[in-house]
Amino acid sequence: MNISEAIRTRRSVGKVTQEEVPVKHIEQILEAGTWAPNHRMTEPWRFFVLRGEGRQMLGEALADVARANAADPESPEAAAAAESARTKPMRAPVVIAVAVSPKEHAKVIELEEYGAVFAAIQNMLLEAHGLGLGAIWRTGEPTYHPKMNEHFGLGTNDKMLGFIYLGVPVEQPQQNAKRKSFESLTVWVDEAGPLRQ
Repeated sequence: MNISEAIRTRRSVGKVTQEEVPVKHIEQILEAGTWAPNHRMTEPWRFFVLRGEGRQMLGEALADVARANAADPESPEAAAAAESARTKPMRAPVVIAVAVSPKEHAKVIELEEYGAVFAAIQNMLLEAHGLGLGAIWRTGEPTYHPKMNEHFGLGTNDKMLGFIYLGVPVEQPQQNAKRKSFESLTVWVDEAGPLRQ
């Protein structure tokens, strides 16, 4: 498919089978991420491919975050929340955790490092779509919790930015999504001077 078609037909796919994803496809998706634009060629992305029992690494991290966020970490409610969180990574045969590791340099702007990794994630989602795989980029408060960094061995300046759940789609996603028109969100500037509304 061409790039315009890929952009317009890619959808988040949360329901996938447990069918094994070929390593060559996973590698293709990872490589697509590395071609994202990044100022000063810092390549700030870090990838963790979780398969099989390796998915438990994320499950334990999510469980720890659930317990840490509970009013009483020792309560039955906290234990139930932790157990529920622990099973989430098992929804897909592959989970790619994507983190940013900003370079410490006077000319490197930290926010741009995050932007580069977000661009890498989009590349990866498009590559997965082009391969006929289903993928969803999962984030949320637990993603950014300090305990997530601990579980993945990330440094104090690093940050987990999301998890790409990947697999063979149970069914093809519907293509009825809508977006606001670019016209309603765009200002064309053809002359110098202040903008007028």
